[in-house]
Parts: sequence; structure tokens; C-alpha cells
Amino acid sequence: MVIFFFALVLLCAGAFAFLNGFRDASSSVALAVRTRALTPTVAVLLASLFNFIGAGLSAALALAVSQAWLSLPPGTNGLTILLAGLLSAILWGLYMWWRGIPASSTHALVGGLAGAGVASVAVGGHPVTGVDVSLLYQVGLPLLVSPVIAYIGAYLLVWPASWAARYTPPNVVNTRSRRAQAIAAGAVAFGHGLQDGQRTSAVVILALLAAGLSDGGSVPAWVALLTAVMLAAGTLAGGWRISYTIGYRLTRIDPLRGFVAQMYSSVILLVGAIGLHWPISTTHTVTSAALGAGAHQSFPGTNHRLVIRILAFWVLTPVATGAAAFVLQLALSPLARM
Repeated sequence: MVIFFFALVLLCAGAFAFLNGFRDASSSVALAVRTRALTPTVAVLLASLFNFIGAGLSAALALAVSQAWLSLPPGTNGLTILLAGLLSAILWGLYMWWRGIPASSTHALVGGLAGAGVASVAVGGHPVTGVDVSLLYQVGLPLLVSPVIAYIGAYLLVWPASWAARYTPPNVVNTRSRRAQAIAAGAVAFGHGLQDGQRTSAVVILALLAAGLSDGGSVPAWVALLTAVMLAAGTLAGGWRISYTIGYRLTRIDPLRGFVAQMYSSVILLVGAIGLHWPISTTHTVTSAALGAGAHQSFPGTNHRLVIRILAFWVLTPVATGAAAFVLQLALSPLARM
């Protein structure tokens, strides 16, 4: 049963990475497509390439993420917690894609794992050890603070960018901004691969530990390859519903402000992944930065009803996945004891 549940976790981890690329990666180039800095085809190819590179390089960072999240009980009990968390995150991600809402896969996964862990304790008395105040610092705080930092920073950075271009003809500013935005889009895609590649790799590492197949001291090469391939494959599949929401429905934005939003988003993602080892939601960061830059341009151009709806789903995401994972863990617990 341990091998059976490990295989199911591995399958769901691959599906989670694919869905992550399908839903979230296109949002990394949404603004570049909106401002015609990149064509949709080139944008998807660019995003998939840099997602593959970033995910392949995120294996070492996944060790820190897995150690910060939780320490699972060994055997089938730990594996069912991972399985329930992944399934709830996948189902919620499909629902968000269908609604065209840019919600965080990371929030969904963290909420799912938390809900499954609570169910495991309530039903089987199997403690999920290692969840303490450090989890709030390492996981909860970055996820909550990063959208605020992205919004405020993008809003403020538009001022010096506009001032620097005040004597330049608008057509020249737009042309240069589009070229710079193409580079920034690649940086965001790379940051997305680093950040979201950690999540899938960390789950697989936890599964290996729970199954007794690894001591957690290193990341097997196949884990990084699996994550990179599935993330890139999902990106190539091209889920444009959420990209359309960010690029066209959320706020009006020109090439200069689009460049500011993407450049600043890439900085947040890279610093969070490499410098601080913090899990940061690419979707929340890009969406908030686009809102900040767009609000500076023309605040009435922001779709406030859509913003309120997105914020409501952001708050609902960990609650919904936690509740779904709780129910799934209750259903899986009898199988784990077989």
C-alpha cells in the first residue's frame, strides 16, 4: 500500500505541476501580450522555456521549502495527507481556471495540506509534527505580504519611470518599453519556474520521506526533471483564460507601465526564491503589480468589481482547499489502514 499511495502522490504531483503551468505560467507573459510586446505564440514558447529552466534549478531550494512546511508521519498516513492536499489543490485550480480567476496554486496547496493534516490528527491521532511558528514565517507571511509589496512598489516605480521618459516621444517610449518588457516577461517566467517548481519538488521530497525511499538530504535528479517537464508542458498547452483576465479585464495598461509591473514582479520572485527561500505566489504578485501600475495610469480604468471578486477568491482559496482536503483525508483514512 505504501508503494501504491506513493505512485498516486507522484501522479498527482505531476498533474499539479502541469495545471500550474497551464493556469499560472501564461499570466507571467499576459501583460507582454496585452501591450503587443510579444505575440501569443512567442510568449508561450518563451514562458515554457524559462519555466523549464527555472524549475530545473529549483531542486536545491525545494529542500528548504519541504523542511519548512511540515514533517509527516511515516508510511501511508503521511502519503494520504499529501494525496488529499494535492487533489484539493488540483480541483480548486481547475475551478479557478474555468472561472478565469487568477488564484494562487501555492495558497491552494498549503490550505490543502493543512486541512488534510488536521483530518489526520482528528481521525487517526497521527500527529503532523514540525508545524510551528516558523511555518507562519516561512510560508504564511510571504504569501500574505507579497501582493501588498507588489502593488505598492509597482505604483511607486511608475513615477520615476514616467519622469525619465518625460521628454521622449510617446512612440519611442512604447517601442523601447515593449523591448524591455519582452526581457522582463522572460524573467517573470524564470521566477515562476523557480518558485512553483519548488512546490512540486517539495511535495515529492516529502512523499519520498514518508515512503522511506529517501533521507531528505538531497533531491534526486529525476524529481527536478519531472517538475520541469510537467511545468513546461502545461505552459505549452496554453491556458489563456486567466491571462486574458490579467491582461485585458483587470485594468488598462500601456507598455511602460507593463514593463514596470513585470520587472518588479520578477525581482520579487527571484529575491524570494534565491535570497530568502520564501514561497511567493506568482499569480498574486503579477496581478497585484499590474493593478498597482495600472492604477497610477488611470485609476478609473481599473475594473473594481473584478478586483473585489478576485480578492474574495484569494481569501476563499485556502479555506476551500482546506475543507476539501479534510473531507478527502477522511475518505482516504480507511484505505491507509488496510
